[in-house]
Amino acid sequence: MESVLLGAPNGISVRFGADERLDHHERKRLLAREVVASLMKVEVAEVRVHREEPAQFGYHPHLLATVAGSEIPLAIRSASTGPATVVVVADPVMPLGVDLRPATPAEADLRDMRVHSHLFGDTDEQHLLAHWSRVHAVLHADGRGARVRPEHVRLDPTLTQGWIPDRRVHYRLLDLPRESWAITLAYGAFPL
Repeated sequence: MESVLLGAPNGISVRFGADERLDHHERKRLLAREVVASLMKVEVAEVRVHREEPAQFGYHPHLLATVAGSEIPLAIRSASTGPATVVVVADPVMPLGVDLRPATPAEADLRDMRVHSHLFGDTDEQHLLAHWSRVHAVLHADGRGARVRPEHVRLDPTLTQGWIPDRRVHYRLLDLPRESWAITLAYGAFPL
């Protein structure tokens, strides 16, 4: 699988790859190994990426990286859809969320976006996609998943900052488009 490093703020590494022959679990691990190897200045073969053990039923474990048997203190987040995967690696104290979706959404996805967004019905498809991708990046960064409905996410008018009203954390939003994919990164900013 060929992969590409995407531009991101200092302290955050983002890598994108697409390959129909690999399932999303393999793509996540391969991309995470490449990023961690680059950050740690070791060979990719020296990095092992595995999923943490679930603490309880319903707990969604994260990916962990080890080099020479020692766990590396980095947060690894990912998103996959179809043959594409994006992996984000940063300091574990930084809230991170990433959303990946086709740049040309299916009609069913567009209907879902219109139902749950705050936008009016006459919004063009690209603006709706940008809004929806940012909303989901914020939801992933928040970490509560389906317990927070998409309509609770707030975005500033420039679509560069998002938050959920019951939390003090605001997330900066960054578009990282690649070929026919819409990729949005949400990363924590200091509480206001």
